[in-house]
Amino acid sequence: MAERKKILLRLDPVVHDAMAKWASDDLRSVNAQIEFALRMALKQAGRSAK
Repeated sequence: MAERKKILLRLDPVVHDAMAKWASDDLRSVNAQIEFALRMALKQAGRSAK
């Protein structure tokens, strides 16, 4: 598996709170939930990561 990239991400506190709630509901970390949401958005846009 390739080394994971590290990025600095600035979020509006309201967005972070919503992601944290969603992550908690799905038993994921906020980081994992953000990656999940990004993958969903890529798939929806027809730009799925290979």
